[in-house]
Amino acid sequence: QAQLVESGGGLVQPGGSLTLSCAASGLTLDNYGVGWFRQAPGKEREFVAAITYNSGVAEYGESVKGRFIISRDDAKNIVYLQMNSLKPEDSATYLCVADPKRAHVISRAEVSFDYWGQGTQVTVSS
Repeated sequence: QAQLVESGGGLVQPGGSLTLSCAASGLTLDNYGVGWFRQAPGKEREFVAAITYNSGVAEYGESVKGRFIISRDDAKNIVYLQMNSLKPEDSATYLCVADPKRAHVISRAEVSFDYWGQGTQVTVSS
């Protein structure tokens, strides 16, 4: 049974940093495109970042560009999201996604990803 499990969320002060992890089981990520979305209460789900197979191409949502970095360790079957210079508006549940059809072509659309994690909560507050 394929599963994505996020971890690393928590409470952080504005300007701080946090690194999220997404561990895959039941599937091998090295032929998958992977990414992150986020959803805050009362808001629509938002694209955060995605990266193709073999870390060939990465894209970021406009609100996180220059502050967040997506990476992958296919040997460990893990995807990371390094978040720097965090702002209160970054507070949300962060969800990891994966799909073999996205291995070589980036997509920012939710419908492009068949596999979703349950999410990890990030709260940015002083």
